[in-house]
Formats: sequence, structure tokens, C-alpha cells
Amino acid sequence: MAAVLFDFSGTLFRVESCESWLRAVLDEAELTLEERELVRTARALEEAGALPGGSPPVRMPEEAARLWENRDHSVALHRATYTALSRRVPLPDPALHDALYDRHMTPPAWAPYPDAAEVLRTLHERGVGVGVVSNIGWDLRPVFRAHGLDAYVDTYALSYEHGVQKPDPRLFALACAALGAEPTDVLMVGDSRHADGGAAALGCGVHFVDLLPVTRRPDALLPVLDLLGRMD
Repeated sequence: MAAVLFDFSGTLFRVESCESWLRAVLDEAELTLEERELVRTARALEEAGALPGGSPPVRMPEEAARLWENRDHSVALHRATYTALSRRVPLPDPALHDALYDRHMTPPAWAPYPDAAEVLRTLHERGVGVGVVSNIGWDLRPVFRAHGLDAYVDTYALSYEHGVQKPDPRLFALACAALGAEPTDVLMVGDSRHADGGAAALGCGVHFVDLLPVTRRPDALLPVLDLLGRMD
């Protein structure tokens, strides 16, 4: 096995909860909400699907459906989609909608899964190429750097930089080419059978992990190391 590709959100990292997200932005703006109102508002934002990397909308508004399907094609589409969903929820100051979007792109909004560092470091030490393939509308490299994981990643294939979203095989092909690896010698690891499963069309092996909070998924990535040994 020449290389392993990883999804970002829900695979290597997990975004903070909507409540944590909202609290951080309110604190930064020096605004307060009564506790019950804060919890209610956070729940409404979650149901609206306003937090990138969080839950999808419980009910997709018709005017946002087209944006949603193409949200990871560009920086502009990504911001427009999620701020439109956020604006379905009343906030104390309209400027908070953009502040929420900006917050989710910061390293403190993301936590690596407990075994992510061990798995990435081990692959790096074994000489196995590592790539990150993500449907996203912003540069996630600073998140990896802030958490000390960038040194273990050899290439990033980000949808907004290429105008191509998973499961389109072209995004996986770009990562394979950057690593100098044939797709049949590559394993893709992700949490979405639809999006990440697109790598199979190239001949990549595919391994799925469950999308769970960081505290409830301490070691789901470790089997990748055993799987790699069996495939060598």
C-alpha cells in the first residue's frame, strides 16, 4: 500500500457542538443570552444545518437546496450556503451570522479524534504517503498546523480549490497523482459512504468510520494500521 487518503470532518477532526460554537461567538462579541434562550438558539441552529461540519438541515428550505448541492465548489458558495441557513435563526445582532461562519474556520472550533495523531504519525514513519481529501469551502491547513498534524500530511485535495466535489473520482485522482501513487495502491478512509465511497470508482480500497463525537470514538482509526499491514 503506497498511500492513505483521509476525509477531514468526521474522520480526522470533529467540529465543536453548536452550543460551544454559539457561546464562543457571543463571548467574542461581548453579548449574552439567558441560558435557556442560548440552548434553544443553539438547537435551532443545529436543526437549520447552519454549522459547517455539523448536522445537515432537518428541513431543507427550497431556496437553499441548489446552494446546498454545490456548496463545496467555491469559497463564495460555501459561505453563502451556511450563512443563509444561519439567518433562518434570529440572533441578537445580525452581524453574528457572519461571525459564526468565521468562527468555524478557526482551529479552536475543531478537535482531532484521539487516535488521529498516532495513525498519521505511524503512516509517516512507515513511509506511506498521506493525503487529505475534503469537500470544503475554506483552507483547512491552519487547523492541521495548529494541532500539530500538518507535518504528517503530504498533500491536500480540497474541493473548493479544484471546483470538484466528492464523490467525483477526479478529486481522489488529484490526490493520488500528487502522492505519485496508483489508485489501486491507495486506501481511502472516511465517514460518508456516498462521498468517500467515490474513491472505489478509481480502484482505491475504502474504509469507513462512524461519525461520532470525539469523546465517543477514541480508537476507530487504529484499525487502518492493521488493515494496511494486511494489504501490503
